[in-house]
Amino acid sequence: MRLRTSAALVAGRAARVVSRLRGGGSALPGLVTEKIDPAVLRHTLGSLPRGVVVVSGTNGKTTTTKMLVALLRAHGWRVFTNPTGSNFTRGVISSLLGEVRLDGRLDADVAVVELDEAHALHFAAQVPPTHALLLNVARDQLDRFAEIDHTARLLTRLGEQTTTGVVLNADDSFISRVRGSLRPGVQVRWFGVDPSIADRLPELQEADVRFEDAEARPELGVGDGLLLPDPDGRALTVRFPGGDDVGPVVLRQRGLAAMINATAATTTARALLGEQFSAGTAARALAAVNPPFGRGEVVDVDGAPLELVLVKNPAGFTVALGTYGGEPVDTMVAINDNYADGRDVSWLYDVSFESLRERGVALTSGVRGWDMALRLRYDGVEVGQVETDLDRALDRFLADHRGRPTRIFCTYTAMMHLRRRLADRYGLARFGEEPTA
Repeated sequence: MRLRTSAALVAGRAARVVSRLRGGGSALPGLVTEKIDPAVLRHTLGSLPRGVVVVSGTNGKTTTTKMLVALLRAHGWRVFTNPTGSNFTRGVISSLLGEVRLDGRLDADVAVVELDEAHALHFAAQVPPTHALLLNVARDQLDRFAEIDHTARLLTRLGEQTTTGVVLNADDSFISRVRGSLRPGVQVRWFGVDPSIADRLPELQEADVRFEDAEARPELGVGDGLLLPDPDGRALTVRFPGGDDVGPVVLRQRGLAAMINATAATTTARALLGEQFSAGTAARALAAVNPPFGRGEVVDVDGAPLELVLVKNPAGFTVALGTYGGEPVDTMVAINDNYADGRDVSWLYDVSFESLRERGVALTSGVRGWDMALRLRYDGVEVGQVETDLDRALDRFLADHRGRPTRIFCTYTAMMHLRRRLADRYGLARFGEEPTA
């Protein structure tokens, strides 16, 4: 079996070289490797001394995973992760190819991987996770996941296959129910918001995800993390009943969603580290985490800031508009309907774009650029131009607004395309590399 694994890793590395030379994505090398050895994940990750942590849910996987990895590394753990945001199993394998030896051995204490709700089960069939962090459930890519209840069932099954500990969102009723399906003896930890800011949750969650009865929310105790933002909304404290509060911390990524992700990551790190956990170390680690590519990342474009904001479903776009929408910034919206985005873009009609009315949108682009322009018009938002070709749109947008703050709201494949163009033009780090600042 080791020979088969070695052959798969050699072939995958060769595919990785070819893919990079051709400017391809991060998944093809993993696909080649998995074809040769379908059990390559079990053979490489299955024996890590501190286990395997899977992060899954509809929104926030990439940001939360990056924060959790930073927290564990700050405490001295060697962590393998899939840093590109390619959250299918083949994306994990592609990340593995750059770090694993040809005999299948990995120089790591623990693996922390983000996986989409469906591929998490494919992964768990090979490598049952020791720990899982389950974030939330919302409508997303309904052409793939069908009803929201189906997404909840997928995450419940992931929880069922987890062997040691699970961290759950106390403010999402679909996630909180997972507790009843866990194996006997599996430790449960909760993360959530402090009751004093509970009225701000509707901007993050859809009505069909909320508790029918507020009293149904789980009681949080020692080891569970509560988010408490400062009154000005810039800093946060993760409060643990019984001590070890982390903060106040100012994150490099803005918004309530990022703060909740930080709370989830910190709660999970504390559960994993146990007595090794240091609140001061955790605070410093969180403050140093750069936004992942395209998730509120700020790019310096000839001396002016350009902010890339990923939007992929009604809840995520609503949160993004609540965080950024009313600011005096020139705006572009790029909407694709490729497989990784979800083919059905009717979800755009469940988002209110009223916050963009005052300044309008300078340009819409992507495969569904005209659809986006029409949707904005229904909400009374003026659109300056439509250019479906992303390269031409980016050139025009930057030229027309040179020297001014700009922002692009974009779906996943549009973000990937635009981010590559910006990397080529401004010498930015590429996917899978860490920014230097």
